[in-house]
Amino acid sequence: MNVALYSPRKARWAMTERGSTALRRDEHSLAIGPSSLHWDGQMLSIAIEEQGAVFGQKVRGQVRVYPETLVQHGFDLDSEGRHRWQPIATRARIEVDMPAPGIRWQGSAYLDSNFGNEPMEDRFYDWQWSRAHILGNSGGRDTAVFYEGRRRDGSDFALSLLFGADGQPRALEAPPKSPLLPTCWLMPRYTRSDTWGQAKILKTWEDTPFYSRSALATQIEGQPAIGVHESLSLSRFRSKPMQWMLPYRMPRKA
Repeated sequence: MNVALYSPRKARWAMTERGSTALRRDEHSLAIGPSSLHWDGQMLSIAIEEQGAVFGQKVRGQVRVYPETLVQHGFDLDSEGRHRWQPIATRARIEVDMPAPGIRWQGSAYLDSNFGNEPMEDRFYDWQWSRAHILGNSGGRDTAVFYEGRRRDGSDFALSLLFGADGQPRALEAPPKSPLLPTCWLMPRYTRSDTWGQAKILKTWEDTPFYSRSALATQIEGQPAIGVHESLSLSRFRSKPMQWMLPYRMPRKA
């Protein structure tokens, strides 16, 4: 289970790879080692008991996610349907209580899932993803998602969607590409915005050689929007130097 916590004074990052014997699953629950998730029909409860990288600090606590909209429609990312993106709750309320490292807060949230039948790096070169809550006439209830990238066969994929308060997606004419400053690792980044060059990074939370996650300010359909942006290079990820370094960041246990 990947856990990433950010605050000015206390931050933790944990992702321990575990073997199949550490996995337990039924219709409503999923457990990976000592951590688990449970869906009761109204709320997703996440119990976290992990160790942070790279010094093994405790990462322990509870997260509760209360969806405000549920999305029933998923999207294929390739023509064979081997990779799929499933938005689950484009708007949600979240409660976070983490005794270790001592962080507690509540606010708005978003929940989705990526899954596939093969490693992502076998199918894709890279992608750019962003999710933004539009702050204008909808009362902040609309969510725009832009998801685009390059497949290894040379073709492109692109999704441009707007989710309303009912969770139903509708096609959104993609605004122009808006460049973003590259990361310290020179990861290229761009998003979509009504005006070229208008979007900007508010803060970069994750800056790695192959992946970045950032807070984003942009404008969509004439309205200001605040969201999250991710940039991923799977070509960098699959390189030999990167694979050699990963176990230091992502320890492996049986």
